[in-house]
Amino acid sequence: MIHTVQGDILKSSAQAIAHGVAANDSMAQGLSLQIHQMFPQMHKDFHKWCHQNHPKVGTVWKWDKVKNLIIINMLTQDGDSHHGTHPPKANLTDINHSLRALKKLISKEKIKSIAIPRLATGVGGLLWEDVYPLIVNQLEDVNIPIYLYATYIPGVKAEEP
Repeated sequence: MIHTVQGDILKSSAQAIAHGVAANDSMAQGLSLQIHQMFPQMHKDFHKWCHQNHPKVGTVWKWDKVKNLIIINMLTQDGDSHHGTHPPKANLTDINHSLRALKKLISKEKIKSIAIPRLATGVGGLLWEDVYPLIVNQLEDVNIPIYLYATYIPGVKAEEP
């Protein structure tokens, strides 16, 4: 059940927050930066995982080291092999692969609710009107609340049904 909401995704009541990154992403912009600042250990663990696994675009990585919250890093963009470099722009094929992997993770981990931002429309450079239908197509039959944060309003808790 996809619910389009407006507000600050970091104030979500969802069990999980998913966001787009690249392998070895410096997480220095947008939502990734905010998550990095809130959970510096997640950032360190993510880079360790990337170094050990050399993940491909379309992969997802779950971090659940804090009480009552799961952070899901969706590799929506190619990553450079060097830490600290900016990732290239995203493409719709890679977003689609990441969404499929997210759907599998939701089922496997029995995630009860998830919040998702406007994937790859900031740093990724894609248009929301192109990304939105992919999200709906991949996740519309997932039988959990999916809060799609279509409009970001800093500091405001969205009305999540």
